Amino acid sequence: MPKHIKKPDLPTKQCAACGLPFTWRRKWERNWSEVKFCSERCRRTRSALK
Repeated sequence: MPKHIKKPDLPTKQCAACGLPFTWRRKWERNWSEVKFCSERCRRTRSALK
């Protein structure tokens, strides 16, 4: 992604666990297409429910 993108212009997704929208973060730059959860807590909660 280019360096100077305003926050409202960042891509967003909906969390698979809680359903809330979350925006792109630099740490997800390489695997944004694989990110499903907004946080580690949601990821752990979702796997515990299965």
